[in-house]
Amino acid sequence: MYIPKHFEEDDNAKLHQYIRDYGFGVLAVFQGPGGYVSPSWYPSKAETGRVVPTWNYLAVHAAGKARVVEDATWLKQHLTKLTNQHESGMNEPWQVDDAPQDFTDRLVKAIVGIEIEIETLTGKLKASQNLPERNRAGVKAGLEGGEQPQSCAMSKFVS
Repeated sequence: MYIPKHFEEDDNAKLHQYIRDYGFGVLAVFQGPGGYVSPSWYPSKAETGRVVPTWNYLAVHAAGKARVVEDATWLKQHLTKLTNQHESGMNEPWQVDDAPQDFTDRLVKAIVGIEIEIETLTGKLKASQNLPERNRAGVKAGLEGGEQPQSCAMSKFVS
């Protein structure tokens, strides 16, 4: 969030008081892959020199009403879905039911779930769409050749 200096509130005591006064508000930020884009990857650099570094990224902001969920049945169902989603690519996917039930039941009691009723979604995918095709190809190749997993993942969004 861009905050001009004259609007900045940096008094933590006041900020905490605002939170207490105005209840539970939420903005969940989901960040996808991102990667530095070097001007040297643009073929047009040799022709004009009019290029600068940038950053490609993916972000989604979900805003809405949040509620605390402490219902063990709801939490276990949610954890099962989440686990299944993340284990789906494994050779031998682990399942919540693989652990003893008394063990998982005890752990679920220590979890407080947050459910957000999404009111607005805002997304941004900055993946060199504003560049000529040959520069996009250079960016894609540069990101693919990088050592950072985030850069390689971002390359899949550049077309």
